[in-house]
Amino acid sequence: MAHLLPGFTSSQFTYFHPTDGEITISYQKAGNGPPLLLLHGFPQSKAIWHLTAPQLSERFTVIASDLRGYGESSKPLGNTDHSNYSKRSMAMDQVELMRHLGYNEFHLLGHDRGGRVSHRLAADYPECVQQVMVLDISPTLAMYEQTSMAFARGYWHWFFLIQKAPIPETMISADAEFFLKQFMGGRYAGLDIFAKDCWNEYVSAMQDPSCVHAMCEDYRAASTIDLDHDRVDITAGKKLQMPLRVLWGEHGLVNACFSPLNDWRKVAANVSGKTLNSGHYIPEEAPEELLAEALAFFQ
Repeated sequence: MAHLLPGFTSSQFTYFHPTDGEITISYQKAGNGPPLLLLHGFPQSKAIWHLTAPQLSERFTVIASDLRGYGESSKPLGNTDHSNYSKRSMAMDQVELMRHLGYNEFHLLGHDRGGRVSHRLAADYPECVQQVMVLDISPTLAMYEQTSMAFARGYWHWFFLIQKAPIPETMISADAEFFLKQFMGGRYAGLDIFAKDCWNEYVSAMQDPSCVHAMCEDYRAASTIDLDHDRVDITAGKKLQMPLRVLWGEHGLVNACFSPLNDWRKVAANVSGKTLNSGHYIPEEAPEELLAEALAFFQ
């Protein structure tokens, strides 16, 4: 993994979460400017930033971390209520990492699941987040509440991964690479966008039963406890106040099935955004466009 981000140092941070016990977060760091935290999506790792992080590190101190349950970070057995994979717990991991590195305030960029962790992090720790950018998502609650047949067909994994353990875990583990090829290769850009070393890392992780279980728990939490947390915020009239930029793929299902700007304006007060000429995997499909957007937004 280290060679994918030249000039970055690889490290691990371990802390004691108040309810979930000892958690280790793997990360890579480079640069000397304002701090910028990068959070990846499913079923990937911090490797997704290999086409943008080196350039971003020329202007920012970039920290690319693996979410809990992914890459080289901790993969605890899920609780019965999935709370240790709630976006609230996953967000605390990242805040504690940044505080450990000496950053009480930072910029935040999250793709896919990392965008959902970013949403919760910004909601729970608004004093920490100066600006936040999310890629190819509407808020989780909005997407579940607006689920259509087209969305269910295209995002079938949302409804497969939340099934009771060990149903999806067992089925995926029977042929993990087949699952990844069907899932990731079935989207707009196909498999050719993924660098060989990145693809090998994604496959290797999916061949680890603890990682498969953790990923399923991430989705189980998103369909249960995360929605509870989101509803509490909405009922209280709580909105994100920092600038939020949302980018989504013109050729993806988020664009086809949702209205990201309208969806985000229901939970955030200062929203801007646009489509990019991309599908879902923006950091690997449209790195130059993403880089230009990030440099313009995180000033």
